[in-house]
Amino acid sequence: MSAPVTPAPLKLWHVSEQPDIAVFEPRLPPNRDAAVATPVVWAVDDACLPHYLVPRDCPRVAFRALPTTTPHDLAHFFGDGSSRHVLAIEQDWHARAQSTPLYLYALPARSFRCIDANAGYHVSDQTVRPEAVHRLAQPLSLLTERGVALRVVPQLWPLAREVVASSLGFSCIRMRNARAQD
Repeated sequence: MSAPVTPAPLKLWHVSEQPDIAVFEPRLPPNRDAAVATPVVWAVDDACLPHYLVPRDCPRVAFRALPTTTPHDLAHFFGDGSSRHVLAIEQDWHARAQSTPLYLYALPARSFRCIDANAGYHVSDQTVRPEAVHRLAQPLSLLTERGVALRVVPQLWPLAREVVASSLGFSCIRMRNARAQD
């Protein structure tokens, strides 16, 4: 008889361009589209961490295959590539994404609750002290290590519209900073 499988502990992260955050205080969400209206500390889970391995204001479209993704969408968005997880950014942001160091704060999961499993968003209404901080001199290299393909495109809006209408899991982040739609 085999031993019961224990799930891996939840890993939560906060990514920042700031190297010296000693404590995270709950703050009001920056926009009204957020799923919460009270002050919180935001974190992202390990599966969605790659969506944040670019400068904060960098517009991006992240998408991945789900068990429910259609064969048509698999072929259309991934082709013959082995990666089933993509982070797309605009050409205008590529040099900044390559050269901006980021700081990865490991956060204790105990006070957090998931508010969006697809996006990997977790929030806490308590003050949170990071357990560790890691400097990422070249954050884009971590994408490859995690099996995430980077796509650099001239403009994100056409891709974002397609992804939103698909059967993929996705996040469209900081799109207000994307090049204007044609």
